[in-house]
Amino acid sequence: MSNTKSNPAPERERRDEEGSSESGAAGARLSTAPREENETGLPAMGVIGWARWFWRQLTSMRVALILLFLLSLGAIPGSLIPQNSVDELKVEAFKKAHATLTPVYEKLQFFDVYSSVWFSAIYILLFVSLIGCIVPRTGQFVGQLRSRPPGAPKRLTRLPAYTTWRTEADPEQVHGAALAIIRKRRYRVHAVDGAVAAEKGYLREAGNLIFHVSLIVMLVAFACGQLFKSEGGKLIVEGDGFANTLTQYDDFKSGSLFDNDSLAPFSFTLDKFTGTYERRGPQRGTPRTYEAHVTYAEGAYGKPKKTVIRVNEPLVIGSTKVYLNAHGYAPVVSVKDGKGKEVYRNAVPLLPIDNNVTSSGAIKVLDGYRDKSGKKTQLGFQAFFVPTFAGNGKGTMFSQFPAADFPVLALNGFHGYLGPDSGLAQNVYQLDKTKMTEFKDADGKQLKQRLLVGETMKLPDGAGSITFEGLQEWASFQITEQPASGWALGGSVAAIAGLAGSLFIQRRRVWVRAVRGADGVTVVEMAGLGRSESAKLPEELADLAVELVASAPPAPDPEPGTDAESGTASESESEPGSGSESGTDPDAGPESDSDAVEESSEDPAEGAEK
Repeated sequence: MSNTKSNPAPERERRDEEGSSESGAAGARLSTAPREENETGLPAMGVIGWARWFWRQLTSMRVALILLFLLSLGAIPGSLIPQNSVDELKVEAFKKAHATLTPVYEKLQFFDVYSSVWFSAIYILLFVSLIGCIVPRTGQFVGQLRSRPPGAPKRLTRLPAYTTWRTEADPEQVHGAALAIIRKRRYRVHAVDGAVAAEKGYLREAGNLIFHVSLIVMLVAFACGQLFKSEGGKLIVEGDGFANTLTQYDDFKSGSLFDNDSLAPFSFTLDKFTGTYERRGPQRGTPRTYEAHVTYAEGAYGKPKKTVIRVNEPLVIGSTKVYLNAHGYAPVVSVKDGKGKEVYRNAVPLLPIDNNVTSSGAIKVLDGYRDKSGKKTQLGFQAFFVPTFAGNGKGTMFSQFPAADFPVLALNGFHGYLGPDSGLAQNVYQLDKTKMTEFKDADGKQLKQRLLVGETMKLPDGAGSITFEGLQEWASFQITEQPASGWALGGSVAAIAGLAGSLFIQRRRVWVRAVRGADGVTVVEMAGLGRSESAKLPEELADLAVELVASAPPAPDPEPGTDAESGTASESESEPGSGSESGTDPDAGPESDSDAVEESSEDPAEGAEK
């Protein structure tokens, strides 16, 4: 007969499994071990949730600073790389000189930075971010202005600036004197719960809001200025005039929303240009006087008025400004045909190529000229002018001084077809010689000659002549109309003022509590609290205390051994708020006094503002 013993292991395992299943839920709740979350069980944010999250991120201070930084970075290529909106010729020259970089820059829109997609996106996001920050903070600030300063904390000794003394004056007398003194310092003040509460420095938040609103004004003004602006240039010879119509401009650019019919109606005539230059010393040739004497009229039937346009002193007509931009010379020449008939007389503006106004250009005779056989043809002359010639045999044909001391005009001529009606735009300062034939002298060489005022160059084979009759000056003007420029200036000034206020004005609170002690002597406590640390707060509190002491002079110290030594005085200094006003246990320690330095709940935390 065999003995068999039951194995207790399987039964024990079964009981352990049952016990673990019974305590599984409770054990999981009681366990302090980190619990693994199931990613599939996370709640979905949804469209509204994601929209709220994106809005909070966009209106946060961190994102606003990032956008402002990106806007500053985006303006760098606009300053270093030529822009189509400023000078297309410089852009073309840059493209020719940098053939490798040009395709990359064109894809990145570096030649049109301020109208590019990426710059506009940064600009708009920053605009929205600022609005999203200002609107709620404005509501909070209005609420702060309508509310009163919060009551005094129970333990003023815990505040960073604190002072106390004993006085024989009544608590009501102390509170009344404190109200008058603090109100005189332009605090918002009132009495609450047996104490005087005062607050000052609201201009700090006002300056912060002004700064952000000013940024929005500047952004709007910048956008309006770019969308509705107009800018054009006009070169005018002495005696000629200009009317502010589109056809009168030599070049014209405008914003995408500009209306050509909105050009301001005015006209002006260049009566005389005056330029003087330094004649001695290391700054020889430096301009000293640039003045354009003009006669202008506003509207179609305006009364003529005379004025002088100088550098950085434009002529202002409404929202349009006329700037003096450049200066040069226009030799007066006359051309005669082979029969001696004058077919051309005009002052021809030439463009300067150096600081001494060495100038070059072209003289084109398009109509009225006939050759010796009576056939109509056209003449063209390449012109090179120096206002101060060094003299024959004294160097190359370059001016020695910008004033017209010794003017010389060098010419060489062509005849043929200039191509004015070919349908292609031509530069008036350049000569298209593709269908022109050069005049030759008796030796078969290029016909060229230097002319003084009054001298004549005769053309070969009885083709006529050209005479240097005299000299006039020209001035180049830039006519600009950029709306909202005043708003941009006002916004920048207000932004600086608001930023200064938010940086240098400190918001601070002051409390005064007067409590009569057990010995009949009043204990006065004064404390101050600033929203940010400042060394001036203790000084300001000391000044207030000095003024209040005059109305509530200190009482003499109690004699040793009296009840006041261990009673009222020590208690007032250690627990000034433990009297009947506080309504708390006098023996309560600091741990139970959590609201000793509490701030009002409606105030945002320091640094929350943008």
